[in-house]
Amino acid sequence: MSGEHGGQLHRAAARYGIPVTDWLDLSTGISPWSWPVPSLPETVWQRLPDEEDGLVASCREVLSLSPEAGCLPVAGSQAALQTLPSLRRPCRVGVPVPGYREHALAWQRQGHTVVPLAPDTIEDALQGLDVLVWLQPNNPTGLWLPLERLLAWQEQLAARGGWLVVDEAFVEASAAPSLVGEVGRPGLIVFRSLGKFYGLAGARAGLMLAEPALCDAVQRSLGPWALSHPARHIMARALLDRHWQAQQQARLRLARVALDRVLSDAGFVPAGGCDLFAWCPEAKAGVWAERLARQGILVRAFDTPSALRFGLPGDEAARARLCQALAR
Repeated sequence: MSGEHGGQLHRAAARYGIPVTDWLDLSTGISPWSWPVPSLPETVWQRLPDEEDGLVASCREVLSLSPEAGCLPVAGSQAALQTLPSLRRPCRVGVPVPGYREHALAWQRQGHTVVPLAPDTIEDALQGLDVLVWLQPNNPTGLWLPLERLLAWQEQLAARGGWLVVDEAFVEASAAPSLVGEVGRPGLIVFRSLGKFYGLAGARAGLMLAEPALCDAVQRSLGPWALSHPARHIMARALLDRHWQAQQQARLRLARVALDRVLSDAGFVPAGGCDLFAWCPEAKAGVWAERLARQGILVRAFDTPSALRFGLPGDEAARARLCQALAR
């Protein structure tokens, strides 16, 4: 089954007549294991968010941000990526295809000309762009690029007042180099999120990292209290939990290896450099997604190019269920 986003279980349940509780949802890239959220003090619920609560200082420390870097907590990177396009006059914006489609939609809604680009065509197209969006690693393919290439793009764009917007929603679950250490460079904008690696998509907590003036402009557009007090409280503690992060990375790596084994045994060729999902080129992707959906397993199917994306099964029972469904 295909869709604009993963996780649309209620729609799938209605379509196939299978109760929501009976589905195995492999349609998202969200970790099946979440950072263990502790009980929150009552004051976290009773008080308005406080920008002086130390969250930004913690983020700067954890990410080793330079003094020139701005850091803005937001309600998921979605809030920032929807706001950014309103800060430029209509221009030409390159977006990777395939890629997270909300980037293209956000720029289109503000009247910009969106130029879909395959990764190997970006170099030739760059001179004609004012803004380039890149996902590091890409969602849904898992492709990531060397730091040197991304910084070369940033320099070319910045020379004419352009932006390089890098979405790092999945970077902690990959070997992809991060650009957070380069934030402060002109026109470099990086998004981070608690949704995928930390398994906290419901918290809607993320970061926009850019030049301070650009962070200030987005904050003015979002208005006060853009991120809830509980989300700020959770983010500050999750980012500082290095022990859990190391455990999570090891657990995700093992789960991805196990998933690849199941998919290879079924005849797929799993690819992609992200441990939260496997990208499988497949000419009959839609057919496979339909067959799995009829067995209560939700995956993402893509048309261009034709492929399936499988999220991680959370345990051996889930992997066995996927294995059996593929065999049928």
